[in-house]
Amino acid sequence: MDSPFETLGIDPDADEDELVDAYRRRVKSAHPDHGGSAEEFQAVRTAYEAIRGGYEPGDELEPVDTDGRRPTDEEATRNGQHDADAARNGHAGSGAETGGEGAGGDAGSEPEPERRGARVEFLDYDVVTERGWSLTDDDLFEKAAESGLDGDAYGEVFVEPRTNLLKAAEDAGHSWPFACRGGACANCAVAVVAGEVKMPSNHILSEEMLDQGVRLSCISLPVTDDLQVVYNIEHLPGLNELRLPPQHARKMSTGR
Repeated sequence: MDSPFETLGIDPDADEDELVDAYRRRVKSAHPDHGGSAEEFQAVRTAYEAIRGGYEPGDELEPVDTDGRRPTDEEATRNGQHDADAARNGHAGSGAETGGEGAGGDAGSEPEPERRGARVEFLDYDVVTERGWSLTDDDLFEKAAESGLDGDAYGEVFVEPRTNLLKAAEDAGHSWPFACRGGACANCAVAVVAGEVKMPSNHILSEEMLDQGVRLSCISLPVTDDLQVVYNIEHLPGLNELRLPPQHARKMSTGR
């Protein structure tokens, strides 16, 4: 069996940036929607979580479900990938605490390099409505992670510095709604459930919408290391009136 480092194609001494870059490449190519297989996708996820948890040669690998849940840890916080607090504080996903012994290290070890970019966990609003969920559900993303959704309905993307959410999603092979790409319509609206983004002030959203967590993915840059967003919300009351009609949207997107 390949080691986690071999699975991701990196050296054991690779830093955090190299790990994240390798994971982004491999998880996309391994995903069933992009010609990979469920087994390959799971192997990549397992390798990534193992390395973030301080994997050492000889350690036993704990498989990670393709929906992001550890099968033997159903009631625990989603380690590593979905533990926003741990990632934001620069900890490995295994829950290592500052100043104490962590997986693969001790109090005297040097801190890991700061992660480049932000990890965005996303969910399609169509799934929310179809399953009778609500944007205000405290366990919304927990339920999504447990539901075995496909990679377009639920998943994650990494956002490089100075890159907006929409561009990052498209670079990862997803097709999120958009039109003007300039903040002048609500076609690309998303709901930020956790984390923060920043936008220029010249956009179409009202203060009330901003207070409700609505943002425009085409001009939103992550501020926090981890985000949870629901996309495809442009048909919600208030936003629907700010959408560009399909014909106008096509002209805006093609420049004709």
